[in-house]
Amino acid sequence: MILSVELVPQSSWFTNLRSKLSKEKWDELRRASYRKAGYVCEICGGKGLTHPVECHETWEYDDKKLVQKLTGLISLCPLCHKVKHIGLSQMRGEYDICVKHLMVVNKWTLEQARQHIDATVRQWQKHSLDDWTIDISFVQS
Repeated sequence: MILSVELVPQSSWFTNLRSKLSKEKWDELRRASYRKAGYVCEICGGKGLTHPVECHETWEYDDKKLVQKLTGLISLCPLCHKVKHIGLSQMRGEYDICVKHLMVVNKWTLEQARQHIDATVRQWQKHSLDDWTIDISFVQS
């Protein structure tokens, strides 16, 4: 799996699976994700120092219906997870380390990494013009 940046639309900020479920249900789902991944990052195979992996939500976007649909959960090392949320990482002063990790994992040049980030930001800007409905039926079935 290739490492990519994923930016959720502004209308979806601070609304995630964890905020929609009870603590017990969230803990059950994230721990199942960790076990399934063998407690290693599903992208780079690495582990974090404090905790090995974190649970990341994968989403697909229906641009016509404006529905942001949960499609799965994956376990990522903290650094791959920061790359996924590079906007937040940038606000925390971690942008450069994220770009370097993106380059290493994907065997990209700085220019390739920048092109990917720029394309993702353009998509985010477009998505952020609208209010999205969040569909978490993935975990409710």
